[in-house]
Amino acid sequence: MNGREEIVRFLYDVIGEEGCGVSCSDAEIFEDEKGWNMMLEGFMEPWYIGRTVEEAKASIKEYASMGFGLS
Repeated sequence: MNGREEIVRFLYDVIGEEGCGVSCSDAEIFEDEKGWNMMLEGFMEPWYIGRTVEEAKASIKEYASMGFGLS
């Protein structure tokens, strides 16, 4: 499993089937020279979620706890 697949799986686990819908299976998550980024619902630019997969997971968990742009 590569980093993107691990992050997408974690996103699904955190948000759950009801909250995910298409957004988890078709999540726009990508890595650039600075680290991992994800498009959040309602935002024009991608959000930086971490330099490593573990940092990205922590960011997703924090955003999900606030219900922020993920469901």
